[in-house]
Amino acid sequence: MSHSANQERAAGALRRLPVQKRSAERFERLLDACAELLDEVGHAALTTKEVARRAEVPIGTLYQFFSDKEGLIGALAARNLESFLARVADRLEREEPAGVPDLVDVTVDEFVRMRRTVTGFGVVDFGAAGEDHTLEPTQDNNTAVAGRLGPLIASLTGDQDDAELEIAMRVALECADGVLKLAFRTDPQGDLQLIAECKRVLNSYLSDRLG
Repeated sequence: MSHSANQERAAGALRRLPVQKRSAERFERLLDACAELLDEVGHAALTTKEVARRAEVPIGTLYQFFSDKEGLIGALAARNLESFLARVADRLEREEPAGVPDLVDVTVDEFVRMRRTVTGFGVVDFGAAGEDHTLEPTQDNNTAVAGRLGPLIASLTGDQDDAELEIAMRVALECADGVLKLAFRTDPQGDLQLIAECKRVLNSYLSDRLG
């Protein structure tokens, strides 16, 4: 997977990105091991030493890439975001949504699918619980995600005032975040009724704001 500038900015604690193939493979193994351990032991009990052991990578190599555990978490969150955006963009290209309801279906469904199937995503999706600046040092996580989703949405809803689109996406992300967290607290696979209600709220709000 390519590593975007978004990953380079993750929390300011990513020391360097891999350049050579071998380094890239080790980098990905470390993120994979981090995700596995998050599902097994949770965020609080995660240690860089155990991540390196699980990834079969020297601890010194881990610290070549990451300054600390939070740098590792930040890189995983950034990878999750890139994967989510790629999934959404692929669906939008293939299905050619006709309006806001279709856009909402795609984005919510892809998030739910990742929550159900992607290792570690339930613990760290786009940021660790209680840490508001995992992706960007100057923006909270939902604002950072909204900023990346905005151009995808704008390309399908027509010309939008940038400020209007920004505030609409920020509010929509806050609403979705709250309701989807409730859905997965209620049911580990996501309560279907609450997921449907999340879509209802987003459809109503975004249809009114974006047309």
